[in-house]
Amino acid sequence: MCTLVAVALLVPLTDSLGDRAREEAIADAARRSALVTGALAVSTVPEVVERAVAASGGDPATRPVVHGLAGEPSGGRAAAADLERARTEGRSLVVDVDGGVVRLDPVVLGERTAVVEVFVPESALSADAGSRWLLLLGVTAALVGAAVLVVDRVAARTVDAARGLVKGASALGNGDLNVRVEPSGPRELAEAGYAFNRMVGSLVAARADERELVADLSHRLRTPLTALRLDAEALDPDDTSIGTFSEAELDRRRGIRRIRQAIATLEGEVDQLIKTTRKAVTQETAPATCDVSEVVRERMVFWSALAGDQNRPHRVTGAQLRIPAPVPRAELAAALDAVIGNVFRYTPQGTAFEVAVSRRDGYVAIRIDDAGPGIADPDRALRRGASDRGSTGLGLDIAKRVALQANGSVSIDRARLGGASVVMLLADPEATPRQVSRFGLVGRMARDVRDQKGGGRRWPRPRASDG
Repeated sequence: MCTLVAVALLVPLTDSLGDRAREEAIADAARRSALVTGALAVSTVPEVVERAVAASGGDPATRPVVHGLAGEPSGGRAAAADLERARTEGRSLVVDVDGGVVRLDPVVLGERTAVVEVFVPESALSADAGSRWLLLLGVTAALVGAAVLVVDRVAARTVDAARGLVKGASALGNGDLNVRVEPSGPRELAEAGYAFNRMVGSLVAARADERELVADLSHRLRTPLTALRLDAEALDPDDTSIGTFSEAELDRRRGIRRIRQAIATLEGEVDQLIKTTRKAVTQETAPATCDVSEVVRERMVFWSALAGDQNRPHRVTGAQLRIPAPVPRAELAAALDAVIGNVFRYTPQGTAFEVAVSRRDGYVAIRIDDAGPGIADPDRALRRGASDRGSTGLGLDIAKRVALQANGSVSIDRARLGGASVVMLLADPEATPRQVSRFGLVGRMARDVRDQKGGGRRWPRPRASDG
């Protein structure tokens, strides 16, 4: 494109130079013809004319030729009609002939008119063609070089601005709401930078409003919870270790115990929710971490009591050592309760279940298996609000949201116990970073799209020895 523009600009210039070369060649022919016509005005003696022709210069092929003297001269190129027209009109003519042009100058000698012919070859008319093309190429090269330099600078600014937007978008995708970009580059990219900063500001404001709303709603729950706790305290004792009781009385006291434990747990979760949201509103910090093993052990204390009442065989594996995960403790506990609660809700009493924790390949895996009928449509079960059992369909969505917060995923498979196997993957904050490939951005984007659609990695089920 730059070359075409340069050629378009220089063609008129080269045409002008060509016209100038032609004019100079014909003017030189006129000068040489004037020497001969001046000599003819003085004398028509052949010797005088020959000396004037020789004095005009040039090679023999281009020396002037005089028509109209004694005899017809040799070497003439002009046609008889052109010679006659020059005599009749009495003016100089320039006529095209083979190999160039001729200039015809009439000279009145008494009663007759002679015509001096000077031949100008084509090479003389285009003697500057080579230099013109050299000039054309030189100027074109200069213009192309300047255009490349300008385009390089513009492209560098564009790439820098685009790279800044990519880094900002990646940081925002990883949960950094403090990221901002410096608007730069072409107008469109600069406007995109300003729009990005406004979008992040809106997200921060919306997140703060959401957390305030959650904190307010959580605070409102304290009043009915307090009333429930007071009513539960007014119930009969729940001690089953002293005395002899009938089966009905044992069930009643166990039920009272579960009610009191559930109220105490709910109060603790509400308090933790209020503290977490208030802290997030005042200062956005990096995601909190918790000990997965500790959370699993604590929640299984609650679920084990309920499993004992329903005669459900159960076990926990791999939760002996500390295993950190980049999620708040309350949110991981809520995710575990949602998944384990589904086992109790959708499988018959007496159905076995297992909770296993493992850590490898940069991820922490929490697996909840059961011996129930399984899940017929895992993809549907992972979609928010979708349920075939008449529930809200938000249980597995809570687990998936917590996993995504920890740069992980949730998947459903067939358990070795025969039922469903729900695996939560959480990024291991203490794992050694992997080598990033040059196609890492494309792979990460594809993985994020797959995870957002409700799918996830297919994680090998941890064995009991994986702890």
